[in-house]
Amino acid sequence: MSGPGTDEAPLIVSAVVDGPTQTGWDALRREFFPPERNQLAAHLTVFHALPGDAAGEVCDAVRDACRRPAPHGEVVSVRSLGRGAALVVECPGLGEARARIARALAGRLTRQDEQGFRPHVTVQNFVDPATARATVADLTAGFAPRAFTVTGLAVFRYRGGPWEPFEEFAFD
Repeated sequence: MSGPGTDEAPLIVSAVVDGPTQTGWDALRREFFPPERNQLAAHLTVFHALPGDAAGEVCDAVRDACRRPAPHGEVVSVRSLGRGAALVVECPGLGEARARIARALAGRLTRQDEQGFRPHVTVQNFVDPATARATVADLTAGFAPRAFTVTGLAVFRYRGGPWEPFEEFAFD
């Protein structure tokens, strides 16, 4: 039950990446994601649904995790999602930041967020399998690993539509 001034809408945490990387990911999402379903910029989700009524605790944990140098990552491959396609990311520093947040919120994570971290950027979803296979083939044919920097972590509220920005924290 929520008390005065509480908001139970779940919180999402997403990586903030350098500008050229975000621009490139957004271009791929615009190209391949069904336009009528594309409500968000391309994103690398770190947590899918943290407790909204613990926003202060969540933000404290995220702020603390960002008190480190900006992590460097790399897009290493393309993966089929069955009905879509994703860019597979390796970023040990982001994984370490996520682990720190998870420890701070132990016992409050959803099953999805407890399952571990497989970082990726979905550039296509909600299409038929044949379209998804063609997209994966297209992206794989021209694929080359690409390095990027995670500049921060952003916290959003989720109320069933586009994510509402809540707070953003920069890495040191």
